[in-house]
Amino acid sequence: MTKPSRPLADRMRPRSFDEVLGQPELVGEGGALRAVLATQPLPSLVFWGPPGTGKTTLARIRAEESGYQFVSMSAVTGGKADVKKAVEAALEEKERGTVLFVDEIHRFNKAQQDALLPFVEDGTITLLATTTENPSFEVIGALLSRCRVLVVKRLSEEDLGALLDRAIRDPERGLGDRALTVSPDARRLLLSVADGDARKLLNALELAAGSRTGEEMGREEVERALQDRRSYLYDRAGEEHFNLISALHKSLRGSDPQGAVYWLVRMIEAGEDPLYVARRMVRFASEDVGLADPRALSVALDAVQAVHFVGLPEADLALVQAAVYLATAPKSNSLYRAAGHARADVRGKGSLPVPLHIRNAPTALMKDLGYGPGYLSDHDFPEHVAPQEYLPRGLAGTTYYAPGPFGFEETVARRMAWWAERRRQASGPASGGLGQPGADVPRD
Repeated sequence: MTKPSRPLADRMRPRSFDEVLGQPELVGEGGALRAVLATQPLPSLVFWGPPGTGKTTLARIRAEESGYQFVSMSAVTGGKADVKKAVEAALEEKERGTVLFVDEIHRFNKAQQDALLPFVEDGTITLLATTTENPSFEVIGALLSRCRVLVVKRLSEEDLGALLDRAIRDPERGLGDRALTVSPDARRLLLSVADGDARKLLNALELAAGSRTGEEMGREEVERALQDRRSYLYDRAGEEHFNLISALHKSLRGSDPQGAVYWLVRMIEAGEDPLYVARRMVRFASEDVGLADPRALSVALDAVQAVHFVGLPEADLALVQAAVYLATAPKSNSLYRAAGHARADVRGKGSLPVPLHIRNAPTALMKDLGYGPGYLSDHDFPEHVAPQEYLPRGLAGTTYYAPGPFGFEETVARRMAWWAERRRQASGPASGGLGQPGADVPRD
């Protein structure tokens, strides 16, 4: 038997929408992509989705069924000169129309995308592009506004299972081996390794099938062929990175240690920098726990030190310990709100002068200018509470930090209420007014 010249994943590429597995919203009855084919003129499209979900296949099928001239390029290897050649070819076939297919358009820089814009805008080119990155971030706004974005979803295990069976039995493009059986354990492993990616599934199947010794493919043979070389959908600088860290942060905020552990381990297993995760937990400790549990910040910083000291994989449990602690700690965003309110006043009201009575006066000139007099030392009062204002004129009485009702902040709230009452009592008529000591209180 002649060895196939093309990889199994390429041979099994669907040739029509009817062969596409999954994506019912696009190619099913009344699907968006089928409806697009009936539109004149054909709109430009951006196919956005994870690897191995059929973006390129869908774009090519759509292009072939359109009847337009088809020009293809990869943004990985192509440049501005290739764009220019594609435009020249499109201008020569303007009456017929040209579909320009750009694979991984997010690899094009702004100048390269700008070069396409006028020709997409005037209809010289109908653009079909694929991307694994969020087009909101990776495609320039002017070009994106002239395209319709179609979301291609991750394939389900049911879809992948059907593809696996088709690839084993298909006599023309698949393995064509009707005697081959796959044990349940091997099947589960293949679908797990695929992680929603059809190309990954077919590559794994082809590798394992080529190394088997009997008619049944067992789990051991799949493991031996793959050597556990699995990877996970993740991009350390793109949307999936932010999706996962958002899921971790919201699980911590929602006091769900199960979700927190899952998303943390998911990021670490996908190759995320453990220090990035640790830094985000340090931020969380102040932003969402704060003084409800002052120990939270120390626990998060201990995790940072553990990562520095021993690294991965040994420090993974320190990160998990910190995540569980933060998830189960009482929550408060009082510090976050206090900082935001103060920041708004700083930016909105400018550089308000420091009140004279709390200014330092190390020189004679500063004393002559009125720096310092009127300051009350709290230690000079029986209950160590002086009745004076510390905020600038115009902000007196403003509340930035208001403690919440949970954890240690309940204690903080009682302290603040006690101080406020003592200041109110001490600033009565006998005290001579706010910021002035009473006659019976010794001056500093």
